[in-house]
Amino acid sequence: MVGHGRTLGIRVKSVFPARIFTCLLFVGFILFGLAPNSQAQSVPVKPIPSVTHRPDPITFAPWREVGQTEDETEYLEEFPSPIQGDIASNNTVPLRIFLPVNSTGPIPVVLVLHYWGATDLKSERALAQELNRSNIAAAVMTLPYHLTRTPVGKKSGEVAIEPDPRSLVLTMTQAVLDTRRSIDFLQSRPEFDHSQMGLCGTSLGALVAAVTYGVDNRITHSTFVLGGVNLAHIVWSSSLLVRQRDVLRRRGFTEEKFSDAIQAIEPMKYLPGRAPGSSFVIGGLYDTVIPRQATDELISSLHTPKVLWLDTGHYGGIFVQRRLMREVSRYFTAEFHGQSFMAPKKLYAPTIRVGVKVDSGNGFDLGVGLDLLKFDKKGDQFSTLYLTPRGVQIFIGQTIASGLSFGIVGSTHRAGIGLMWSAVL
Repeated sequence: MVGHGRTLGIRVKSVFPARIFTCLLFVGFILFGLAPNSQAQSVPVKPIPSVTHRPDPITFAPWREVGQTEDETEYLEEFPSPIQGDIASNNTVPLRIFLPVNSTGPIPVVLVLHYWGATDLKSERALAQELNRSNIAAAVMTLPYHLTRTPVGKKSGEVAIEPDPRSLVLTMTQAVLDTRRSIDFLQSRPEFDHSQMGLCGTSLGALVAAVTYGVDNRITHSTFVLGGVNLAHIVWSSSLLVRQRDVLRRRGFTEEKFSDAIQAIEPMKYLPGRAPGSSFVIGGLYDTVIPRQATDELISSLHTPKVLWLDTGHYGGIFVQRRLMREVSRYFTAEFHGQSFMAPKKLYAPTIRVGVKVDSGNGFDLGVGLDLLKFDKKGDQFSTLYLTPRGVQIFIGQTIASGLSFGIVGSTHRAGIGLMWSAVL
C-alpha cells in the first residue's frame, strides 16, 4: 500500500501538473503575444519622419540620356527614396527630365506629379513638351507604388491608398519626401535656375503637391489640377474611395477621428504658414472624386491663387486636355518671366452625364446626357439632352442632392416630371 501510494504520488506531482503548466504556458503565448517567434515583440514599429524635415543630403549619380527628338532631350535620374521599406521596387525613385534642345544657360524647371493609378506618363510627357516649347524644363517623378515602383502582382497605385491611417500617412510622407529629394537633385544641376522652381500635380499628384508646396519654400510657383485639401473629407466623400471608407467605418473611424489620425499629412496644416508664392488651381464643378468643397478649401488656403473651373467632373478634362496643358504652360511662362497670369474666365468643356432617369411620362431609362444650358454659376440648375435606348429626351431640372436632380422631362411623344441620378464625367 505504501509503495503504491508513493508511485501514485510521484505521477500526480511530476506528470499531471507538468502537462497543465505546458498548456497554460501555450495559452499565455497565444493570448498575450508572448510566443518566441512573435514579430510584434521583436520588431519595433519605426517612427514616420515629418514632411517638414528635408531628406538627408546624398550624392546623386550622373543622369543618363534615354531619348531625344528635334525639340527635347530626355534624361533619367534614379535615386533612393528617403523612406526605405520591404518592397524593393518602391525604394528607388525614377525622375525623368525633359530639357529643350536649344536651351542656353540656367532655365526654369517644373516638377510634375501624376494622378492615382497612372499606367503610363503620356499626359505628363505632353505637358513637358508644352513647357519645353516655352524654354522651360520639366521633370516627371513616379509616385510611390506606381509604374516601376509597383509591387509584384499588384496594379499601379493599387496599394497607394490603403484604409489604414498609418499606412496612408507613411505613403503620403514618402511621396512628399521623394518630391523634396527630387527638388534637391534639380537644384544640384547647373542647367536649371534654382530660383525658378515650379510644381504641378494632378489628382493624387495635386494632393502631394499641396503638402510639398506648404513645407518647401524653394517652390516659387505651383499648379494644382483637380486637387484639394481636407484629406479626411476627401476620403469620406470621394466616389472613388468607397471600399476604403467602408473598411475604415467598420474599424470604428468617423471622419473626425480619421482626420485627427492623419493630421501629419494634411495640407491645411502647412499652407497658411508658407511664404507667399503664386499658384493656379483648376477644379471640376461636378467632381465627385475630389469634391468641390475640398477644392474650395484649397483655394482659401492659398495666397490669391488664379482659378479656373471646368464644367466637368473628375474625368471630363480629357476632352480639353491639350488646351488645359497650354493654360498650365502659359501660367508658368508668365510667372517665371515676372508677369501676372490671367486665367481664362471660361474654358469650354462638355458636361457629359451618365445616369438613370425615371419620370411620369416615359418611365425608367438609362442614358447619356450632354448639358445644353446652365442657369446658375454652380450648375445646379441645368438642361441636358438625354440620349436613351428609346430616343432623345430633354431634362430641365434642379440638383436636390449629390448626383440627384428633380425636373421636367420631355420627348417627342410625351412630357412628365421625374428624377435623374447622374454622374458627370
